Amino acid sequence: MGKQIKNEKMETLVSLCKRRGFIYQGSDVYGGLSGTWDYGPLGVALKRNIMQLWWRHFVDERDDMYGVDAAILMNQKVWQASGHVDTFVDPLCEDTVNHRRYRTDHILKDNGVDSDGMTMEQMDAAIHEKGITSPDGNPLSNSRTFNMMFKTYVGATESEDSISYLRPETAQGIFTNFKNVVDAFYPNLPFGIAQQGKAFRNEIAPRDFIFRSREFEQMEIEYFVDPERWQEAFDELLAATHEFLGKLGLSREHIHELDVPAEDRAHYSKKTIDIEYDFPIGCEELMGIAYRTDFDLGNIQRVSGKSMEYTVKGTNTKFVPHVIEPSFGVERALMAVLSEAYREDEINGGKRVYLALPEHLAPVRFCVSPLLKNKPELVEKARQVYRTLKAKYGRVMWDDNGNIGKRYRRQDEIGTPHCVVIDFQTLDDDTVTVRERDTTEQRRVKIEEL
Repeated sequence: MGKQIKNEKMETLVSLCKRRGFIYQGSDVYGGLSGTWDYGPLGVALKRNIMQLWWRHFVDERDDMYGVDAAILMNQKVWQASGHVDTFVDPLCEDTVNHRRYRTDHILKDNGVDSDGMTMEQMDAAIHEKGITSPDGNPLSNSRTFNMMFKTYVGATESEDSISYLRPETAQGIFTNFKNVVDAFYPNLPFGIAQQGKAFRNEIAPRDFIFRSREFEQMEIEYFVDPERWQEAFDELLAATHEFLGKLGLSREHIHELDVPAEDRAHYSKKTIDIEYDFPIGCEELMGIAYRTDFDLGNIQRVSGKSMEYTVKGTNTKFVPHVIEPSFGVERALMAVLSEAYREDEINGGKRVYLALPEHLAPVRFCVSPLLKNKPELVEKARQVYRTLKAKYGRVMWDDNGNIGKRYRRQDEIGTPHCVVIDFQTLDDDTVTVRERDTTEQRRVKIEEL
């Protein structure tokens, strides 16, 4: 029953997102493309608000962070040195009848088997022992590895030398610019380099709406530290992460820390904490913070032949810095925000749906309406109020479609905190009705006090 309720909430959120202009299926008019999503006017606004909040919290409000925006296409040596060419793989199995492909670990999870720490051979054995079949009820093949990077060629000829990849993460663009930032700014340790941008993974079976897709955005920091003081930096960034999640409006009771055991960590990590959130699809990873040691800079130094050592100011002490990496997925953050904000209640005997978004994240902060759109004097006054608020806040919507009750319902569903209505009393005393989203309470406010 619990799973059914969760699925119902997920379906409701997906429907709301399409109906109200947040998120659409990619290439929908041509039948769609699995694992891709388009963001409508409100989705773009919410996404940008989340990304701007992250940048403000982790970069603008700190003195130890530097931003970069690296190219999506990079020299193939980047991905060879990082290990992505050889190890960025998922286990893939296939329906032996219709040849549909699935991630083996997902097949096991859907059948109640925790595959964390299992080898590919152990996964196959578990499928065989438990008689697990494909979702269509057919036998499954043995698993094989599948590299998730999108491969392409740069230039006019296709050869081994012209191979490149759509980046599967933004982190390597930071590491390749480490020396550039040090040479240009010579920051004191510890310091971080932050980046936001697109990443691409050829997921075998993208699913769960925007939770797992083939094209997505990341917000990542590589924080460079003295190897003797990594724990101090790790704890500080973990605390800053929880503070940011609070700014997203996420309840602490829905957030869980998982100290990832050694056998389940990425090969480069000496410590990883996954932050999990209670999504409608279940408790799943929202973001992670990892201690990557000097794995990445060491690889660059080894393959490129160029020193990645940092010289401590005023000394002859040199070493390759170690790295703490907080890594966020924008889409997962957005999905968590929508899940947290979704509400249902009853008003005047009918069900009301609304998004209780934090005001600083809401795509629309004010909606301005004339009580009656066929009264020119009300429309003119409402337009004046609209222009004033638009100039001050930017995120203001004009809505005169339907009666006032329908407008309120529409604005509730998109999470608008305040509806401002211009009525006949406005013409007499320059006050307006302000209706609050969460409480539905209405009050009279002077225009100049809005």
